[in-house]
Amino acid sequence: MKELSLTKIKQTQEDKNRQIELTDSGVIPVHIAIIMDGNGRWAQSKGNIRLFGHKIGVDSVRDITEACAQLGVKFLTLYAFSTENWGRPSAEVRGLMRLLVSSLRKEADNLHRNNIRLVTIGQMDRFPDDCIKELDEAISLTEDNTGLELCLALSYSGRWDITEAVKKIAKHVEKGRLAPNLINDQMIGDHLSTASIPDPDLIIRTSGEYRISNFLLWQLAYSELYISELYWPDFRRNELYEAIHSFQKRDRRFGKVYKNKKDEISD
Repeated sequence: MKELSLTKIKQTQEDKNRQIELTDSGVIPVHIAIIMDGNGRWAQSKGNIRLFGHKIGVDSVRDITEACAQLGVKFLTLYAFSTENWGRPSAEVRGLMRLLVSSLRKEADNLHRNNIRLVTIGQMDRFPDDCIKELDEAISLTEDNTGLELCLALSYSGRWDITEAVKKIAKHVEKGRLAPNLINDQMIGDHLSTASIPDPDLIIRTSGEYRISNFLLWQLAYSELYISELYWPDFRRNELYEAIHSFQKRDRRFGKVYKNKKDEISD
């Protein structure tokens, strides 16, 4: 497997020109979220075991992370491991845990050198101790970085996220700190695991599936969707550019009616 690095890989002039075209042609999404789907099916289509697809998928993570950092994307959230993924065959789950540890060991310094900050959301207490250790070290190493914020959704569920937010708010009500009639959308958002991250502008799903699979259910209310037919190991920066170009052509009304780009008329 070819190893990529985030340490200033030599960039082709063609790629630089494509990025300049994108930044000149419209708004670059502040927050991109990606459902990285199809690793196992990609591997099986090539006669390999599913874990091989996950290993090659790491190359796509590197390439997409680097491209987002170069484009000036502020937040990139990757759906790396869902709550439901714990139900996969035990051998595959063990392999994924080993891959997570090895990838973090290889990439932490590269992320730091490129001013990328790593954070996580999800039920981290479900992971093995060695995974938590590597994650904690990488998060600590990069916590003061000011560039792209790379958020890994690990053992994450949108329903879990909302449920936990409701529990936190219920405790405030129970202790008399909050009147129920004061609970609003903003308050719920402030108690989600993504409270410090703006809602995604663009969500990308690979493998051609048309569902969001329990990912950021609250946060995706007005995100623009882009479905790629490619499996995740084949999804690289050129397809990312296509997704962003598609985003730039959308008319984002957020439930309102726009006569033109300057005038807004509420419903």
